[in-house]
Amino acid sequence: MKFDFSNTRIFVRPGSTDLRKGVSGLSFIIRDGMNQKPMNNSVYIFCNKNRTLLKVLWWDKTGFWLAQKKLEEEKWPWPDSEEAAREITTEQTQLLLTGIDFWCAHKELYYSDID
Repeated sequence: MKFDFSNTRIFVRPGSTDLRKGVSGLSFIIRDGMNQKPMNNSVYIFCNKNRTLLKVLWWDKTGFWLAQKKLEEEKWPWPDSEEAAREITTEQTQLLLTGIDFWCAHKELYYSDID
């Protein structure tokens, strides 16, 4: 099954999350910990402490979808702090799901003039 998130905002919860939680527990984290509304047509991605398990939660107007992926031999690249990441693009999501750590990529520089 493939989902189109092109018109959807995608949020990452930095740090670790207790992924024993299901839809209700993750919804409370979205509302209380991330100051978001779980049913606002956004996708929320969570990672466990060992960085081997991801859970994705989103509302599709009729109910919640909850998906997870467990890595058997590798670890997910994952931000530790709120400053590192909050909202990511669909392109960054694809990079994340293939294991590419875009959080460590070179940052874009903006100058008004040359010196």
